[in-house]
Amino acid sequence: MEVIDWFILVSTLAFIVLYGVYKTRGRQTSEEYIKGGDARWWTVGLSVMATQASAITFLSTPGQAYTDGLEFVQFYFGLPIAIIIICVTFIPIYHRLKVYTAYEFLEKRFDLKTRSLASILFLIQRGLAAGITIYAPAIILSAVLDWELKYLNIIIGILVIIYTVSGGTKAVNVTQKQQMIIIMAGMVTAFVLIVTQLPDNVSFDNALTMAGSADKMKVLDFDFSLNDRYNVWSALFGATFLMLSYFGTDQSQVQRYLSGKSIKQMRIGLLFNGLLKVPMQFFILMVGVMVFVFYQFNSTPLNFNPAAEKAVKESLYAGEYSRLESSHEEILNEKQEVQKNYAAALSTSSEDVGNYEIALDYLRTQEETNRQKARELINKADEGIETNDKDFVFIHFILNHLPKGLIGLLLAVILSAAMSSTASELNALSSTTAVDIYKRYSTKEKDDDHYVNMSKWFTLMWGVIAIGFASFVSLFDNLIQLVNFIGSIFYGTILGIFLVAFYFKKIKGQAIFIAAIISQFVVFTCAILHEFVEGIEILPFLWLNPLGAILTITLALIISSVNKEDNSIFEFQKN
Repeated sequence: MEVIDWFILVSTLAFIVLYGVYKTRGRQTSEEYIKGGDARWWTVGLSVMATQASAITFLSTPGQAYTDGLEFVQFYFGLPIAIIIICVTFIPIYHRLKVYTAYEFLEKRFDLKTRSLASILFLIQRGLAAGITIYAPAIILSAVLDWELKYLNIIIGILVIIYTVSGGTKAVNVTQKQQMIIIMAGMVTAFVLIVTQLPDNVSFDNALTMAGSADKMKVLDFDFSLNDRYNVWSALFGATFLMLSYFGTDQSQVQRYLSGKSIKQMRIGLLFNGLLKVPMQFFILMVGVMVFVFYQFNSTPLNFNPAAEKAVKESLYAGEYSRLESSHEEILNEKQEVQKNYAAALSTSSEDVGNYEIALDYLRTQEETNRQKARELINKADEGIETNDKDFVFIHFILNHLPKGLIGLLLAVILSAAMSSTASELNALSSTTAVDIYKRYSTKEKDDDHYVNMSKWFTLMWGVIAIGFASFVSLFDNLIQLVNFIGSIFYGTILGIFLVAFYFKKIKGQAIFIAAIISQFVVFTCAILHEFVEGIEILPFLWLNPLGAILTITLALIISSVNKEDNSIFEFQKN
């Protein structure tokens, strides 16, 4: 990185922090600090979108597409369905009851212990997720600066804590608009630069054809398989339940639209996000696909994780790794030559196109075999080093192939996204702790300033916890899947509680509380067995969402019917 890159990076991050502090200066009431005031629909929509669009989105998603293509976009097909349900059912009830958090509603509908259970489940899963959103950008700066991750986790966490503590929900909302502008400007710039750096005879259409021949352009998969995380069926069922729970019951999202000026503003803001989120994710995946095409004409490391390569080259396996690198270089040179001929054949519609595609498939298979051998050597050299390098693909491109100045801009994009989502999470964690735990169980009524100050202390507390978790977290399959895995363990049960609250009029607190406890235990057991016990395959994490929700509802119905012979438990609550 050059001086201009550092200037752009530092000035962008400093602007966000100082702008957030400036716009929320002065005394705030607890309602202003926690709910954020009367926001317009565009503020609500951009804030909801920015909360989702963490550094993981812009770091991990292109790497996901580089490896597996566009199929991941199916994960978001359930989003519009979930948004419509939330706009019709959830928002009017939240607005009518004037709640600060989603979980306040549960006490009004059931009892205190059900409210506490749901809020504690949220605090656990969102507290872990906040650590991951800090850890993701720390990886980036670790690759750039060669600094230790633990120090970077602390620095990034402190930056977010400063303006989140200072301004609460309003600070999060006002900074997220600027962050989304920076984010989208940077990603569009990256996409244009990737396409323009392809060889002269490779048009965009030809680039798409090349990606398609490598099976990177497949979007829809209609084959039903429980073991396939991303197909149309897992999206329409598993992901819809996940999105319904995330946007309808997760305080980090609920708090974004609770700040809306009216029901209409809340609904339009959410619908705005529902309409734009899928195209945005598709575009980010396309960036990853274009990075894949770019690297068909340019050299790549044997492993994109610089820390992994450093570890193995300083170990007893350095000689073996060096031989793999030589073989890798030979394969790349041959692949690049065939790729150039393939590009020329596409430009002239030559009959040799099919032969070149077969040759490229063979060379990519050889390349992947070498990469697998390299991962095995890295693991032998240091079992603590992550061998999965999906999350390092895009940052490798940024650091090695973007012009001066734009490196700083793209790093600012990813770090802005990190600060945006982490701030939302800390803000939600603080609000839930203050309103659902501290204030609810406080024996003495305190004045408004006291609750504002306690919310600030809770923000600081959760920031420290998130930094601590970030210091110990390791990669799952990749970061974006780790976030979804953690969420899927808890979201189904929480969603089941809310669905019973909204639609099953006669089920009371005792029944839903027992059902939720049993359901959470079952889901957690299934997740652990499937992901971490070799030879046992139960359900991939996306299917844990409908499992938790349906199991919670079913058990609540059974328990309620055992306690009462009145069949009116099946009546639906009118909104």
